[in-house]
Amino acid sequence: MLCRHCRAEVTLPFIDLGTAPPSNAYLTAAALAAPETYYPLRVRTCANCWLVQTEDYAVRGELFASDYAYFSSYSASWLEHARRYVEAMSARFGLGRDSQVIEVAANDGYLLQFVQARGIPCLGIEPTASTARAARARGLEVLEEFFGAALGERLARDGRAADLAVANNVLAHVPDINDFVAGFARVLKPAGVVTFEFPYLVRLVGECQFDTIYHEHYSYLSLTAAARILGAAGLQVFDVEELATHGGSLRVFAQRADAGRRAAAPAVAALLGTEAASGVASEGYYRGFQARAEAIKDAFLRFLLDARRDGRRVGAYGAAAKGNTLLNFAGVRADLLPWVVDRNPAKQGQFLPGSRIPIVDEQRLNRERPDEVVILPWNLRAEITAQLAYIREWGGRLVTAVPRLEVW
Repeated sequence: MLCRHCRAEVTLPFIDLGTAPPSNAYLTAAALAAPETYYPLRVRTCANCWLVQTEDYAVRGELFASDYAYFSSYSASWLEHARRYVEAMSARFGLGRDSQVIEVAANDGYLLQFVQARGIPCLGIEPTASTARAARARGLEVLEEFFGAALGERLARDGRAADLAVANNVLAHVPDINDFVAGFARVLKPAGVVTFEFPYLVRLVGECQFDTIYHEHYSYLSLTAAARILGAAGLQVFDVEELATHGGSLRVFAQRADAGRRAAAPAVAALLGTEAASGVASEGYYRGFQARAEAIKDAFLRFLLDARRDGRRVGAYGAAAKGNTLLNFAGVRADLLPWVVDRNPAKQGQFLPGSRIPIVDEQRLNRERPDEVVILPWNLRAEITAQLAYIREWGGRLVTAVPRLEVW
């Protein structure tokens, strides 16, 4: 296996989660009669550039198909995060009616709707037809393509160069990370800025957030690795922020290395120093993760088995990709977890990949009144806890399995 960035041979194991279908490959009732395609889900670390990455078995088109079911707008907290981002970037970089904002992986228009509301010209790049259609329904312009160097160059040539390019939770999702990043170096105006947000490897390792690993996430990034990848493409990191989103993320600010004039903020050197001190660029940092993940899996299985033995009724909330990783790694099926609630109508009536647990609407909670509800997207714990406060009326409790089993 060769590193997707530096092409060095990658031999350092990080974790082996067995085999599973793609985490967003939800099943219709008709599809239950057919076999599913399972792929190995193994991750290794490059000891040359320290990029943590999956072994590749599925092609991009299989993971991000036309019926892709993840719609960002169903999370109120994520919408608020997007609104605050647009407000902050507009003020910091003086964006207005003469500016151009491009968002790559625009999904259903969750973020660009706030750009549009400010009267700032904007363009979305979104390869999945289902979410692109939802974004266009908001009146947004969307190109239904995968982004890379060729598209970035074409947009700049056509007069669509960006003052601000946005790449939220997409850098980890691209198989050719070098071509993808090179696209931003080409699409930015000389004084343009690109921001990348991605789940932070240091938080993943520190809190054993193994369920954020799935086939659609090709890369797991520290600032050490990200700065090297951006630099090789002609981009210079000039600021970084740590965020609470997705269990802990980074927001990295970059500019064109050949034209940018912004001095690097102290936060960049500080975080690189912290990573160096913690050992991010050493093999020992990545050892032992497998055993920690297996301990979490075992605790979750014991909880479900004890609940069945004791006659307690357990359901789940949130048909999220991270939940699918957990359930398939643990071998959980509908005998232990009979249903999962999701607010997204596009998922309701379908079944989770691998586990084949049915996805139902929220009325099931009120009808069945389970003793415990497992929150699978634990990164939205506060939001979902508030939404499900009514289960306390019948003595119901909430549960999370990662980063540790908690029942409250």
